[in-house]
Amino acid sequence: MKHLNHILLLFFFAFSLFSCGNKNDKKGSNKEEAQVEADTTIAQKTEAEELSDSPRHHEWVTISHGEREFQAFVAYPETNEATKSVIVIHENRGLNDWARLFADKLAEAGYLVIAPDLISNTQGKRRTTDFENPDAARDAIYALDPEQVTADLDAAFNYIKEDSASTGEVAVVGFCWGGSQTFRYATNNQDISSAHVFYGTGPEDAEAIVNMSAPVYGYYGGDDNRVNSTIEASEKMMKEAGKTYKYEIYEGAGHAFMRSGHQTDAEKANKEAHDKAWNRLKDLLK
Repeated sequence: MKHLNHILLLFFFAFSLFSCGNKNDKKGSNKEEAQVEADTTIAQKTEAEELSDSPRHHEWVTISHGEREFQAFVAYPETNEATKSVIVIHENRGLNDWARLFADKLAEAGYLVIAPDLISNTQGKRRTTDFENPDAARDAIYALDPEQVTADLDAAFNYIKEDSASTGEVAVVGFCWGGSQTFRYATNNQDISSAHVFYGTGPEDAEAIVNMSAPVYGYYGGDDNRVNSTIEASEKMMKEAGKTYKYEIYEGAGHAFMRSGHQTDAEKANKEAHDKAWNRLKDLLK
C-alpha cells in the first residue's frame, strides 16, 4: 500500500510539472506574438526612409528659364535602355516626400521621372521642405502665377525630353492641384504623350481645350464631390472638341486617395482605389 501511494505521489508531481510547462509555454508564445507585432510596427518605414533605401539613382537638378531658376527631383530607372519619361506634378502641399516617393515608384516601373518643385525659389525658400509647414507651402502654391507654372513645366519637359536616358516621349501625371495643372498643361503643350489627372479639375475655357492633342485620363474618388461635380462639364467640353477624355471613379474613396491609400493604416476603399489606379496608370503609360 505504501509502495502504491509512493507511485501515485510521483505521478501527481510529474503531471504538475507538465501542466506548469504548458502554461509557461503559452505565456511565452503570447510574448513572442506580441514581440512579432511590435517588430512589425517598428519595421514600417517612413516615406523618407523608403526613398533613402531605394536602389535607384536620384538627383536634384537646377533648371532655368529666363531669370528664374528652380529645383527638380529626378529618378532614374534601373535599365540599360532609353525609356519613356514622366513629369510628376505635386499636390498643393508642394514637392514633399510622398511626391518624391511616387516619382521613385514610377522609376521602379521603368520610367525616367522628373518632379519639379514649383514653389522652389519662391518667397525666399529654396525648396518645399524649407517652408515652415504644409499650410505655408499651400499658400505659396496658390500665390503662383499660372504663366510661371507653365514656363516651369515647359523647362522640366525640355530637360527630361533631352536627357540621354529618355526616348523623348513624355507623359504628365499630377495630383490634386497638380492634377488640375496637368489638365491645364495639356492645353499648352501639344507634344506630351498623355495626361493623367488624379482628382484634379479641368479647364473652364472651351477654347483652351481645342488646343489639346494628348489624351486625358482621369482618376477620381467616389466621395470627392468637390472635384467630381466638375467632371460632367469637362466631359462635355472635351467631347464637343473631339478630344479623348476617359476616367474612372473609385467608389468609396476620398480625395487624395493615392497618398492616403499608400499608408499602412489606409481605409479599405482608399487602399483599393490606390491599387486599382496605380495599375491603370501603369497600363496606360505602356
